[in-house]
Amino acid sequence: MSSTHVVVIGGGIVGLATAHELAVSRGHRVTVLEKENDWAAHQTGHNSGVVHAGLYYKPGSLKARMSVAGNKSIVDFARDNGIAVQVCGKLVVATEPGELDRLRVLAERAAANGVPASWLTPEQAREFEPEVSCLAALRVPSTGIIDYPAVARAFVRRLTERGADLRTASPALGIRSRADRVEVATPGGVLRADVLVNCAGLHSDRVAELAGVRPQVQIVPFRGEYYELRPERAHLVRGLIYPVPDPALPFLGVHLTRGIDGGVHAGPNAVLALSREGYRWRDVSVPDLARAAGFSGTWRLAAKFPRVAVDEMRRSVSRKRFAASLARLVPAVGAADIVRADAGVRAQAVRPDGSLVDDFWCQTAARQVHVLNTPSPAATSSLEIARHLADLAEEQVQ
Repeated sequence: MSSTHVVVIGGGIVGLATAHELAVSRGHRVTVLEKENDWAAHQTGHNSGVVHAGLYYKPGSLKARMSVAGNKSIVDFARDNGIAVQVCGKLVVATEPGELDRLRVLAERAAANGVPASWLTPEQAREFEPEVSCLAALRVPSTGIIDYPAVARAFVRRLTERGADLRTASPALGIRSRADRVEVATPGGVLRADVLVNCAGLHSDRVAELAGVRPQVQIVPFRGEYYELRPERAHLVRGLIYPVPDPALPFLGVHLTRGIDGGVHAGPNAVLALSREGYRWRDVSVPDLARAAGFSGTWRLAAKFPRVAVDEMRRSVSRKRFAASLARLVPAVGAADIVRADAGVRAQAVRPDGSLVDDFWCQTAARQVHVLNTPSPAATSSLEIARHLADLAEEQVQ
């Protein structure tokens, strides 16, 4: 064991992967603090389970590089640890003439990122998805599905075997940097470590502030609302069917995904959450709302996409509208075919000017690494992100 002691705050897949890299791969002494009573309680545990190929992201970005590499490393990890995973591929479909040029641009981006993708005619697309409607499609064979909570549990198991100090129900209550260490107050006492890595996801900016760092961004929570196809209609979708994303909009749009459990998830719709852990409309946090309302980036973001915000809200309260979005991809899907499913909350970093941080992003300080933006494809990329964060943490103590 190295004499270096690292405290990781956050027990989601990124925090656990980082702890795994530090302790298992590099031999450091690691303590993981998770405020919930179990691991992977938030973004990891409310994930659609997609292993992304790296298709969408700007060439050369961290998302592009880490997603392409992570597409292989997370699948290999799952297979090595007996975790359910399938590399089933997906279709990205153009349903209107105006989407064909965007689909061609997406094909060019796939090539730039080294992601295999083939152009399909409607007839060829229906060989993979008999119920799909499209003018053309991209087939991306390296996309897969996986059980991410099981990946998190495997990290916990391997960390336990390595002797890591894993603590649930242990929020960070205070953080103080000294010249030669970081002190973290917890319910069990004060931890003294050489370096801190903040992977707190939905609360990462608050943890940074607790450590005396002024974040350059703020987390704005978006609830991703899902439906699922009724079991007797699940045959309508064999794998994964996505729309062509609009590059002017912040999210990918609702899609259909057959999960590792065999069910078909539909979504997500994206609306501003009324709490950082607001999985339902009735989950309201006055402090979270006040913080969002007092942040200039929230209002400037809303001003950039007023129509989109209204459309997402209308779809949130109307199963008929939600089903109509799905029917663009698979016309056989109707409102009677879908039922509400669990929602997730995305921790999206927003700048004061209202722009979204569109890449993985972190901020460092003396003996501190703060991960302030790791939305999708963070789960796919978790092993790659972990290596990057471990490098940054080691640099802090050199």
